[in-house]
Amino acid sequence: MAAAATSSSLQALYSNYLSSSSSLFPSSSTSCIVSPSILKPKIICCSSSSSSASPITVVNGKAERSSAVTDRKEIRLGLPSKGRMASDTLDLLKDCQLSVRQVNPRQYVAEIPQLSNLEVWFQRQKDIVRKILTGDLDLGIVGLDTVIEYGQGNDDLILVHDALDYGQCHLSIAIPKYGIFENINSLDELARMPQWTKEKPLRVATGFTYLGPKFMEEKGLKHVTFSTADGALEAAPAMGIADCILDLVSSGTTLRENNLKEIEGGIVLESQAVLVASRKSLIQREGILDTTHEILERLEAHLKAAGQFCVTANTRGSSMEEVAERVLSQPSLAGLQGPTISPVFCKRDGKVEVDYYAIVICVPKKALYKSVQQLRAIGGSGVLVSPLTYIFDEETPKWRDLLQKLGL
Repeated sequence: MAAAATSSSLQALYSNYLSSSSSLFPSSSTSCIVSPSILKPKIICCSSSSSSASPITVVNGKAERSSAVTDRKEIRLGLPSKGRMASDTLDLLKDCQLSVRQVNPRQYVAEIPQLSNLEVWFQRQKDIVRKILTGDLDLGIVGLDTVIEYGQGNDDLILVHDALDYGQCHLSIAIPKYGIFENINSLDELARMPQWTKEKPLRVATGFTYLGPKFMEEKGLKHVTFSTADGALEAAPAMGIADCILDLVSSGTTLRENNLKEIEGGIVLESQAVLVASRKSLIQREGILDTTHEILERLEAHLKAAGQFCVTANTRGSSMEEVAERVLSQPSLAGLQGPTISPVFCKRDGKVEVDYYAIVICVPKKALYKSVQQLRAIGGSGVLVSPLTYIFDEETPKWRDLLQKLGL
């Protein structure tokens, strides 16, 4: 009887893990070896039909790496396969001169010619996180909400870049504008409603079954239940399936169109696209740290240049120092590290002379017109404006941060 019970519990463990992480297991020609160890039950699954899926081991419900994963030579980068996040990710990489080349749009594997020994795998965002944890991927670009929801605090996940400046949204609680919620405008007011009891808890429809309960527990809401709903979550309260929802919000238009509202204190997480990696891969896999460094430098240089303009103007002056003094007297003309002043040479009566000095500064887009006005005020003329594509620092701050996180 004890052996039968153990075998039954192992089969249940496998079913639960398979349902939550179906993408980690191939759907055809899969063989499972069940080892009924009472102290350390294991389920080892391997596939003979797919070269992309590596064997993993499930120990007490958690995925662990196998030797086949660590033997892999190529570096793998996971990118979103569908939606706005997918197209925006490809656009960013293209802007960083890292265009993804995909021979067949139906294939899930591609390459970035500028990065040798790197494979690009198009996956669902949640599967990217899961496969980084099992070692089937080394790096990935996904939303921060996905990293936290499916990473669940795993130490092997490390944020290489935490702000890629697209995919901005926030995870928030939304309640109906009508009925018992009409005058409820904050999380505290929602928590104090007498309707919620142990027998009749607040029902929350969400796809975030890790972040949702964690947030409610931290905020002290005791009588809460969570459920997933098929289709659009916004319809759940109107259908009576749930009292409120917990979902990602960008513009808020969909909420308003479905008579839902956000409440004060109800934002769980601010999210945007991030670059995430496996700590073990960065430390142990040959070449991946160098590749990550190059990706990071390209990303940082492009993101720093976004919205910046190079402004050049000529002005008369007695010396470079005198011109610099005039430039620095204006608050919008300081540039990134200060203005660059250089002589403009001309030839007069057979002699080379300096009549003008060139001023070169970098200014943000929002301060562009004000900067041009200030240049004119100090005698600047012939003002030229051009957008910047890259700004490379002496050393990328994100790279220093990554090395510190890795203890290197």
